[in-house]
Amino acid sequence: MPRRFFLVGCLLLVGCSLSHPHYLAPDVHVGEPAFARTLEAHTLSRSIGGNRARLLLNGDQIFPAMRTAIREARSTITFANFIYEDGPVARDIASALAERCRAGVRVHILLDAVGSSDMPREYQTQWTEAGCNVARFHSLNPFAVKRINHRNHRRILVVDGRVGFTGGTGVGSRWEGDGRQEGHWRQTDVRIEGPVVRLLQGAFAENWRDATGVLLGGDEYFPKSERRGDLRIESIKSSPAGGAAEAYLLFLLAIDGARSSIYLTNPYFVPDDAMADALVRAAGRGVRVSVITAGATQGVLDALVRKASQAHFARAIKAGVKLYEYGPALLHAKTLVVDERWVSIGSANLDNRSFALNNELNVVFLDRGIATQLITVFQEDLRFARAVDNDGLHQGLGGIFYLTLFPLRDQL
Repeated sequence: MPRRFFLVGCLLLVGCSLSHPHYLAPDVHVGEPAFARTLEAHTLSRSIGGNRARLLLNGDQIFPAMRTAIREARSTITFANFIYEDGPVARDIASALAERCRAGVRVHILLDAVGSSDMPREYQTQWTEAGCNVARFHSLNPFAVKRINHRNHRRILVVDGRVGFTGGTGVGSRWEGDGRQEGHWRQTDVRIEGPVVRLLQGAFAENWRDATGVLLGGDEYFPKSERRGDLRIESIKSSPAGGAAEAYLLFLLAIDGARSSIYLTNPYFVPDDAMADALVRAAGRGVRVSVITAGATQGVLDALVRKASQAHFARAIKAGVKLYEYGPALLHAKTLVVDERWVSIGSANLDNRSFALNNELNVVFLDRGIATQLITVFQEDLRFARAVDNDGLHQGLGGIFYLTLFPLRDQL
């Protein structure tokens, strides 16, 4: 615990710099070709065709799919996560990775030094003795404040350069189950096959290069692309090294580009004034805006983020935004569906830490089928959520106050 609060002083030094200009978005609608080109230009990304994807809900679906992919690996595995803890699923994943190392598969494991600080030493020992390559992203150094603040929040698993997983899942007991049980997380991830997987691999390679100085390359990591389906997918990565604006602009452009509906699920709903304005504008032009954020909390620190989330609630509700708090499980899914056709799934929270300090990764789909699936998931989640209204709603803490007090390890 003291190590976590050591970070508070570092956060105080940078808190005041966490802001974006008040951008004026162009008048382009989600679904128009011009919107896709605009998003690509401002997020330094591109949409790639020939893919297929499968939504994975909660640990009951996510971990079996990941274990299967790992056990089927023949040449390479790259795995990055912000949180690796303990528990049955953590032991299973650790054993599966070690077994592949012993079988001659080149395995690279990158864990955030802060987020995974509670991982038992036995897992790292197991991996290194099996021949895996293991690294920590930005280890603690009191003389490198910026590095301490810049965390790798991306979740990436790529097998043989052909199968990829991403989203927001950590590894540990809290992520097990069906997302409805107290003390566990409600999560949405995605499994992808096709040419866009090389961009997930590229995001891993960027962080591995930063942590180790080693450049990954060759056919084993970046094989020739094979068409696996009809989906066009865009991989959008954001990092402090690149200015960290990409994740922010992803959300801002999508919200301002909405013309009929927005379904936003995000645990850390702490928008700055410009993002809050975008949501209010959307509701004002007749867009049905629905937001599910975290309701259940885990200790005092989670309670702080809930209070911070409420800072813009009253204004949003007055504008017509429908707000809900999820419980009894801990909400951790980070999804956005716009106009029943455009979808984002990834690691980015709707707060300044994701928008200014973390390495993040989101994937974007323009597909009515996936959008319909996620809207169904949203509606099912509403059964476990309560509507928020202005009666009894207390003013939240400010976004910077939240960021300054909330330790990096506990923001998942």
